[in-house]
Amino acid sequence: MKSPDLPPDEPYRLQALQSLALLDSDQDPDFDDVVHLGSRLFDVPTCLVSLIDRDRQWFKARVGLDVAETGRDVSFCGHAILRDDVMVVPDASRDERFHDNPLVTGAPFIRFYAGAPIRLPNGYVIGTVCLISPEPREIFGTGQQALLVRLAGMALNAVAVRALRREVDDVGRARDRLLRALEIAGRP
Repeated sequence: MKSPDLPPDEPYRLQALQSLALLDSDQDPDFDDVVHLGSRLFDVPTCLVSLIDRDRQWFKARVGLDVAETGRDVSFCGHAILRDDVMVVPDASRDERFHDNPLVTGAPFIRFYAGAPIRLPNGYVIGTVCLISPEPREIFGTGQQALLVRLAGMALNAVAVRALRREVDDVGRARDRLLRALEIAGRP
């Protein structure tokens, strides 16, 4: 098994990920829609929005997998964030990077994997939208890869919407504090 390398910009990538306050956050229907659509669109049992943290990959949204995270050292997505394009593994049991990976030799018995990077506008890749199946898949053509890239774009849009919601909430709280302070000061 080959553990994924670290991107050259790893400290800054992690800082960008942390600033989004996505890790260990509550379920979000915008992200859930991405994985449900991906599972149906590509006819795979498992689709994930995977965020790559320092030592783990954490699943912001998942369908077809019971665990919320795995170690980064065994993650396929840790490899996928190093690429500019979609990473496709037709049969992980025959791939030298993964053939003895515990996620291949044991549950969920990954054979097929495809992952598209979620790239922030500043260039940092925070994770992937990935597809997993226990069945090998020899063909995952450019059209399918383009659709997976679009799903990663939907996940990026969900990140942006969530950030805007946080900003609006912060402004609302600041306004409420100001109004309370004015009340206390006796100003209308």
